[in-house]
Amino acid sequence: MPRKPKLGQNFLIDTHAAQKIVAALGDVAGLTVAEIGPGRGAITGMLAERAGQVLAIELDHSLAENLRSRFNPDHFAVVEQDVLAFDFAAPAALAGKRMRVVGNLPYYITSPILLKLAASHAALDLAVLMVQREVADRVTAPPGSRDYGLLSATLQMYGPVEPLFTLRPSSFSPVPKVHSTVFRWRFAPRFAELGVEEAGFLRFLRQAFAQKRKTLANNLRAAGVSHPAALSALAHAGIDPTTRAEALPLETLAALWREMQLRG
Repeated sequence: MPRKPKLGQNFLIDTHAAQKIVAALGDVAGLTVAEIGPGRGAITGMLAERAGQVLAIELDHSLAENLRSRFNPDHFAVVEQDVLAFDFAAPAALAGKRMRVVGNLPYYITSPILLKLAASHAALDLAVLMVQREVADRVTAPPGSRDYGLLSATLQMYGPVEPLFTLRPSSFSPVPKVHSTVFRWRFAPRFAELGVEEAGFLRFLRQAFAQKRKTLANNLRAAGVSHPAALSALAHAGIDPTTRAEALPLETLAALWREMQLRG
C-alpha cells in the first residue's frame, strides 16, 4: 500500500497530462523553471530533461530526499521550503532572466500561492498551474460572468490567463473528490497601461468586490467613501451606480479609480 501523503497531496499519475503540462511551458532550454510541489516527480523528470535549471520547491522532507537522489544536481536543486516563503527574485536575478513556474498547487493554499506569484511578477515570465476546477473557473472568468470576482480581477491585472484542459480525479493518487484544471498565466502587469498605482488599485478592488450582492456604490460607501463622492466618480466614469463590480472590465474599474483619485 502506498504511503499516505502527510500534507494532503494528490499526486499526478497521468503521464500524458504531465507531458501536456510541460509542453504548455514552451521552450525552456536555457531557462530556470521553478516547480511548486513536485511530489513524486511526475512532471519533474520531464522538466529536468528540457530546462536549463529546475528548482523543485517541496516542503515534505521525504519527498525532497527522494527527488535529490534521482536527478542530476548540475542543473537540478530541491528547495525544501514552504513556497509562500520562497524568494523568486533571487534565482531570476542569478540567471539574469525571468523564470517560468509550473505546479500542482495544494488545494488548501491555492489562493495564497497565486497571490504570492502575482507579487513576484517581476521575476516571472509565465506559469502553468494545476488547481481545483472551481478555482480555475474563477481565475480565468471574464467580466460579467458568474465566476468573475476579486480573485479574477486581481490576477488578471498581472497578465492574461487561459484555461488549457481539465483532468478527472482518476489522474491522481490518492484520488481527490474534485476535478482539476490546468491554466496558463502570462505575466504582463497592466497597472501602467491602465494608469493606476498598484497598491492603491488593488486596495480599491478589494473594496469594490467586498460584498458580491451589493452595488459598486454601496461597497464603496461601506469602505468609507462618501456617497456624493462615489456617485460623482461613477457618473464621470460613465458607470450606472446600481452596477456591481463583477459586471465591469478592468479598464472601466481603472477609469473609476482615476476619477476617485481626482476627488481625493
